[in-house]
Amino acid sequence: MYYFIGIKGTGMASLAAMLYDLGYEVCGSDLEKHFFTEDELVKRGIKIYPFNENNIRKEYTVIIGNAFLEDFPEVVQARKLCKCYRYHEFLGELMKKYKTISICGSHGKTTTTTIAKTVFSKFKKTGYLIGDGEGFLEKDSEYLCAESCEFRRHFLAYHPEYAIITNIEIDHVDYFKDEQDYFDAYQEFVHNVSKAVFYYGDDEWCKKLKIDCEAYSFGLSHDNDYYIDNLVEDSRSSSFDLMYRGKKLYRYNIPFVGDYLIIDILGVLSLSAYMGFDHEKTEEALHEYVGPKRRYVVEEYDNTIFVDDYAHHPTEVKVTLEASRKRFPDRKIIAIFKPHRASRVLYFAKQFKEALEEADEVFLLDFTSIDDKQDGTDIDISYLANMIPGSHILPENEEGAKILSKYKGECLVFMSSKDIYNLAENVKELI
Repeated sequence: MYYFIGIKGTGMASLAAMLYDLGYEVCGSDLEKHFFTEDELVKRGIKIYPFNENNIRKEYTVIIGNAFLEDFPEVVQARKLCKCYRYHEFLGELMKKYKTISICGSHGKTTTTTIAKTVFSKFKKTGYLIGDGEGFLEKDSEYLCAESCEFRRHFLAYHPEYAIITNIEIDHVDYFKDEQDYFDAYQEFVHNVSKAVFYYGDDEWCKKLKIDCEAYSFGLSHDNDYYIDNLVEDSRSSSFDLMYRGKKLYRYNIPFVGDYLIIDILGVLSLSAYMGFDHEKTEEALHEYVGPKRRYVVEEYDNTIFVDDYAHHPTEVKVTLEASRKRFPDRKIIAIFKPHRASRVLYFAKQFKEALEEADEVFLLDFTSIDDKQDGTDIDISYLANMIPGSHILPENEEGAKILSKYKGECLVFMSSKDIYNLAENVKELI
């Protein structure tokens, strides 16, 4: 029996689902409130208990979520009684059994991993671990597409055959000392890759990587190994020539728009071309692609636009608001942002201010996560609110929902890596 401490965590839920699909008994613990990541666990009938050290039994193998420190009561009990792994340690061991593609980078990991598993599944028996709670694996899977996070250098536990690096922009500033320290983690990671690395060649930090195995750049610039040419876009679709070192490989027509999404797709197309996958079948796969949960999910409800996005870094916030402005030019853009980690807000305060000011109105929610202030950074949301003239601190309750419901007919953009979607559901009910 595998027992997960923090089973509703993004990667934890995915891993629990994978082990269940492999035929193992799985259970775990977490907070009792609903998180979007638990949906796949519920579908499989995986039991989820409230946190309690008495849950731990000596016959369990325990996988500990990375948000939980060694003094957490369940962790203390598990260390006494059981064989234990941290999430990244266990995943690193599991990866050794499959041909693994690690997808890493500061932004776009989840989307790119979802694209990769969609394409690879068209050609090979493919498992996947995605950071939205989605995971699937069978014993006869040949490939494993795994979202691989740089948090506290955890991806150094992974030794994949292939890697896609979407970008390198400093994050997790509670741990990394500076941009160089952050880059050094990626430099160390690429030494773990045995066959080929595909990196975003328009990113200045990515270009500095020294790679031992085969290396290929991709991007919009024509000096990359893989790039696109003759791009034509409308509001719903894009077509372009996939190029490799000046040679046209195929003209793709896909139902997606936006530079960032096109770049994520290009990273996967580069790898699939390298693998020799048929381009026509690859294009078919892209038409079957369903985006990951909480990555720019749009719903229209009673003439009001609701956007739900996982954005928690200023670059992601800016891109999300710009996309909303472009897609819904006739609506006011109302930003509702709940941060994760006080250290991130403190470090990026100026960038968050500039990004959020892309909106017509800004509402800010305070920290509530178990790990928001673990590093001792003691600020609340007023620190950011005071930097943004006209912004509002919003209570995360029925009162807050009532305030937002007054913006019926506009575009409400909910952004957070935490559970902001519950507030959005309350607003829908009121509207």
